[in-house]
Amino acid sequence: MEPVLMLFAIHAVDRDGALSERLAHYDAHKAFLSDTSAFGVRIVMSGPLVSDDGQTMIGSLFLIEAEDRAAVERFHAADPFKKAGIWARVTITGFIRRQG
Repeated sequence: MEPVLMLFAIHAVDRDGALSERLAHYDAHKAFLSDTSAFGVRIVMSGPLVSDDGQTMIGSLFLIEAEDRAAVERFHAADPFKKAGIWARVTITGFIRRQG
């Protein structure tokens, strides 16, 4: 029997003044996201949150498919942005897709 997969949203807001550090770790972050199989998660969608100018990155948003929250937390803890302390606030919540 296949495991039941759930969707989880990770909403991560950068700490003030973190843009230069974010950019310094950007390549490592992108490389990390290229293969999530070791964590048992699949990225459904992800990208940077931006300020009202539509350009300046101020955080990250992920929609993750995983068997449980623990897998999502392991994935998140290993992210180079997390390890570098770029995010000031992070919420991980279950998500039920109704549309789209």
